[in-house]
Amino acid sequence: MSRIPEAHPVQAVIEVDTRHPAGRIERDIYGHFLESAFFGNIEGGVFDDGSPLSDGGPGVRAGFRQDVLALCRELGIPNVRWPGGNFTSPYHWEDGIGDRDARPRRLELAWGSEESNRFGTDEFLAWCADVGAEPFLVHGCRSVDDAVRWVEYTNYAGDTAYTRRRKDNGHPDPYRVRYWGVGNEPYGPWQMGHRPAAEYAAAAREHARFMRLVDPEIKLVACGSPWQQEEWTRPVLQQTGRLIDYLSLHLYGAATHSYTGRHGDDDYEAVVAQPVYFEQRIEEYAHLVAELSAEAGLERPPALALDEWNIRHLEPAEWPEPCPGPDGGTGVRELPEGAPADGARGLRVNRYSPRTLADALFYAGVFHTLHRSSALPAPVTMANTVNLVNANGLIVARPNGAVKSASYHVWDLYQNHTGPVALPTTVEGPARTAAVRQGDNRGPGGDFATRLGVVPHLDASAMLSADGRRLHVAVVNRHRDAAVSARVVRDGDPGGLPAVAEVRDLGVEVDDMLAANSLSDPDRVAVRHRRAVETPGGCYAFPAHSVTVLAFDLD
Repeated sequence: MSRIPEAHPVQAVIEVDTRHPAGRIERDIYGHFLESAFFGNIEGGVFDDGSPLSDGGPGVRAGFRQDVLALCRELGIPNVRWPGGNFTSPYHWEDGIGDRDARPRRLELAWGSEESNRFGTDEFLAWCADVGAEPFLVHGCRSVDDAVRWVEYTNYAGDTAYTRRRKDNGHPDPYRVRYWGVGNEPYGPWQMGHRPAAEYAAAAREHARFMRLVDPEIKLVACGSPWQQEEWTRPVLQQTGRLIDYLSLHLYGAATHSYTGRHGDDDYEAVVAQPVYFEQRIEEYAHLVAELSAEAGLERPPALALDEWNIRHLEPAEWPEPCPGPDGGTGVRELPEGAPADGARGLRVNRYSPRTLADALFYAGVFHTLHRSSALPAPVTMANTVNLVNANGLIVARPNGAVKSASYHVWDLYQNHTGPVALPTTVEGPARTAAVRQGDNRGPGGDFATRLGVVPHLDASAMLSADGRRLHVAVVNRHRDAAVSARVVRDGDPGGLPAVAEVRDLGVEVDDMLAANSLSDPDRVAVRHRRAVETPGGCYAFPAHSVTVLAFDLD
């Protein structure tokens, strides 16, 4: 039996209320995202025509990377959003059905590439079926007829020209796709179909109405906005509120270690603090949505879908373009000497930068935020990280194999080793006051926007199993160097917990905050599992820069 480290006085108290659940944690918050034509998400990721690692047989599954498929099955994938992202807005779904060799190759206008269309609707839905994931299709909201025919092709059970095409393409029965997005970021001038709020609201209403006429059982996600939220959200709720189930919200963190690390700054403190920013934004939007829903006369507000989120690793745009490294991460390139000329100006996202230990703590903190959102008037009940495979994703695929990134292990910890019942949880303990970076939002001078906030060293989320017989306490210790000893108190009783817990933790044996996994070193950042650890009086010393899940069996 393992023991807790000796001689750690209690520095924090974690109070857990098992008698008054705060809400339900939906499994869909652990969802994912794939975008066509996007840095190896699809081609070279889940789909790799001609690779010896891919399914070589005939039919719709030909080209599916089997190593990637196995890692997705091992994790368990609740849902996947596709085909984007920005790619969604100019996409014509009919380009991606039928004989692969006869499909049109198109100039792709979202990312400036060419799209082969060899991975389309039937491939995506077959892939989701193979991994056990719920598909989430997103339409560009630029043609009602196009959207209606897509729902008809996938979900309608009758005998029409489109259902016959589905049958001819190998799937006579309806797919019954449940989740549908109505547009992607139409508030952004970078988007094809960019338009003012009132115009999007009218278009979304018409799309939703007629899509539902084809299949009344679908769940619809309309576009919320991260900016000018009241001006955008009011008309959307007034016009579509009775037809939709979710409003989307897109949030991104930002990390600078790619260039500041050359001068000794790994950006750790800024990265692990940014879940505080996520929590502020989600709470503010949840209350706004609830208020505007009441104003619109809705019986209840739609739930929130955080259907794009991640942390971006930024680098100077003046550097040579990054490329994928054969071992995972960014390939070797010659970088200029000295600091970038423009500071925080002129930055771009490195889509090949690997997920780090610091990122893992960030992801865990965001999950705690999503758990706590279950008590909000408009909770987050779906979330989709960008991305699942490659492009800063959970799985890194290269021509010679695939590897679990550090983020993969965070998803595994939370979706497979915690419970669905969120419990009120408070932490009294050490904290720091900091200027919290507001994600990738920058001012006119290029400096990152910040907001003063309290960043506790320990962030905790407690959950019950569905049968109420197991208590899970997930704790992030953000402190870079010091363990923090805490007492977990159940229902006000300091002796209310067993003296032994099952423990899973991440980051404990890693000292480099930028540590990442690679094909040659796949377990550098991985979960450590111990079945019986002493927790006398509910006490445990949470190691520095770690994520820990304690599991207690209750009477």
